[in-house]
Amino acid sequence: MELIKLAFKNNKFKFGVGLIVFFILFGLIGPLFTPFASDGLYYEQVGKIKLASYSTKTLPPMTRENITTYTGKIVEVLHILGTDKEGRDVYTELVYGLRTSLWIAFLAAIIGTTLGITIGFVSGYKGGLVDELLMMFVNIMLVIPSIVLLILVAAYLEARSPAVQALIIGLTNWPWVARSVRAQTLSLKNREFVNLSKLAGLSDLRIIFEEIMPNMISYIVMVGILQISGAILASATLDFIGLGPTTMISLGTILQKAIMHNALQFGWWWWFIPPGLIITLIITALFFINLGMEEVFNPRLRGE
Repeated sequence: MELIKLAFKNNKFKFGVGLIVFFILFGLIGPLFTPFASDGLYYEQVGKIKLASYSTKTLPPMTRENITTYTGKIVEVLHILGTDKEGRDVYTELVYGLRTSLWIAFLAAIIGTTLGITIGFVSGYKGGLVDELLMMFVNIMLVIPSIVLLILVAAYLEARSPAVQALIIGLTNWPWVARSVRAQTLSLKNREFVNLSKLAGLSDLRIIFEEIMPNMISYIVMVGILQISGAILASATLDFIGLGPTTMISLGTILQKAIMHNALQFGWWWWFIPPGLIITLIITALFFINLGMEEVFNPRLRGE
């Protein structure tokens, strides 16, 4: 609790957390300010079905437009960030794309961190043959470029939901976590409190997760933040080369479509700058959170 109070006294940490909270809130309440559906189109209920109405293509930001629906109804709408080449509202795509990208990043980080710390703890604590076998597997995974694995697996799947993409990223981004956690575990497993736990008859799992893990919680949190940052970039990379989610839009797929339709050459800046800027700011925010936490958890850096 004391460390949390210290963290919120750190300006870098507060700046990073504030930025992340802003984007989370923007993703949650952003749809309230637009009449468009998640795909950027205006839908009208006709009987039991919904029919889409396209807007004018490549309208600049803050443009008001009268849309004529399928039944002839005229609806006035505001395109806060204009429209793209397909007549879709960019602001709406951005909000829902942010939701998808954050969901992928957090889920991938949970999968990668959980897998990495579990293998690292078991390998470092058990030692011997178990350690050798697990580290051999980790080394093999480290030698294979993760981006190659990501592309191969993603390309093999015809339908990719955000959860599937998060799973792919999480399952290819854990080896470095396992190695670093193993190194920390090796330095802790011969400490006096661990030996006392062994004498008390505690099982290996209880010793790992009740005695060793609490002493590494700050390190694990920082690893988790790095995992989120890496997942955001990995997701954007897959999206940009056309291997993103096929069922939902994300920040990377917005960029991919913008580049594919030559938005830069035609000067449609509202299509590609906002998603790129948001990705950059999220990565920057996570960097500042990690930097602030390092200063808080390291007594030397906070001047004690």
